[in-house]
Amino acid sequence: MLTRRSAIQSMSAGSASLAMAPFLRSVAAHASGRPETLPKRFVFVLKSSGVDKENLLPVGLEGQWSKDRDKLVDVSLADHKLPDNFEPFEQIKDQLTVIQGLSGKNFIGNHTAGYGALSCHHSEQVAIAPTIDCMLGDHLSAGPYKMYGMAMNGPLLEQYTKGPDDSYCYPNISAMKAGQPVAFQASPKKAYMELFGSAVASPPQLKRELKLTTNLMDFMKDDARRIERQLSQEDKQRFARYTEAFESLRLREQKKVALNKSIRRSAPEMTNKYTSQAPSVRIGLHFELATAAIITGLTNVITLRPDTLGIIYSDLGISHHVHTLGHLGDGKTGNGWDGPRARKEVDKLHLGYVAQMAQKLKSIPEGDGTMLDNTMIVYTSCTGGQHHDGQRDWPFVLVGGMSEKLKMGRYIQYPSYQQPGHRTIANLYMSLLQVAGLKTDAHFGQLDSQLKDLDIAGPLEEFMV
Repeated sequence: MLTRRSAIQSMSAGSASLAMAPFLRSVAAHASGRPETLPKRFVFVLKSSGVDKENLLPVGLEGQWSKDRDKLVDVSLADHKLPDNFEPFEQIKDQLTVIQGLSGKNFIGNHTAGYGALSCHHSEQVAIAPTIDCMLGDHLSAGPYKMYGMAMNGPLLEQYTKGPDDSYCYPNISAMKAGQPVAFQASPKKAYMELFGSAVASPPQLKRELKLTTNLMDFMKDDARRIERQLSQEDKQRFARYTEAFESLRLREQKKVALNKSIRRSAPEMTNKYTSQAPSVRIGLHFELATAAIITGLTNVITLRPDTLGIIYSDLGISHHVHTLGHLGDGKTGNGWDGPRARKEVDKLHLGYVAQMAQKLKSIPEGDGTMLDNTMIVYTSCTGGQHHDGQRDWPFVLVGGMSEKLKMGRYIQYPSYQQPGHRTIANLYMSLLQVAGLKTDAHFGQLDSQLKDLDIAGPLEEFMV
């Protein structure tokens, strides 16, 4: 294992190419140990059908939750036992914060807020503004991918009988800008090859592939110049975007080659799990791949959608799809669970994978701390706190830290919608943007006209150090 000093000494001056720059910056930051130089990373996890608010309350605070709350609750988790679905976080509860009572009601949707969940705009089906994950990726990621998305893909409200659709999908979650949604990879196997294919290729193969790609791009450049001379000004602008896409592909492959050693060291093993149709297995693979992509520097921002309304968690003994669980109430699923219990077990499954990711990042030294100290994992739902109309109370589970700029180890619960002191998910996103070093306006996204009499500008003061 390389020490920080030997890693730097082993690099020649000639290695500092464009492709190698992200890796060199990462190693130099690690060597300095200064928090302000260390990479910052974000992982967003957006489940379907809401997150049940009552399951997030620390032991002893169960009576604090009601629809009509007029006071702020801000307590240390060190003073409270975690609920049983948070058991995997017990060893890292000082890096866990639960925030409840935020609203995003002005971009409400029936089953999902769509792009609005991360952009704070009313844009369920059409991207009309950049989402926070893409903004952070554009600002933070120096590797091959500004941000990378993986999603379970499947039917919306039909039985999950034919297995997942192993192709790219557009889950209406992330957008680089208006009219530019991000495609998510649905297949764990394809995501593995896309992210870590270089880990299973020999160095000569990599060099040959890069040379072929470079030669092709050079040929295309010459050909493009000849074509461009024959185009109108409007067509020239459209054609420029076309050639830029191919150029970005070449640069991406260059960066992957430069990160080859890091990828080989941290890439997960391709096993027969990658052919599994079981939802919990495929979700686990997405988390495993996401963790490795963060560790290797392929990207600093990952967004995951662990399920859809049409998925049936048959491997948990659940016989109803996620949509039905939202309406099940006291009715029983195949294993005897009622709706709330089944939903809790699904949340518990997801949170378990979040905890595994956090523990893995915490095991890797970085600067004077660990990678988890410079990573923020955000777990929430694309529809707020319940199956329908959940955007009045939108829960968030946050794991990690940001160089001691955010208060972790807390349970924070805001007054209910329209009460003095109420805050929105936009205020939380402004906190994350500021910590990442992005300048923000007084507001993020569209303002809620029903909150015009409240001061809802700026970040969450209770969450900031």
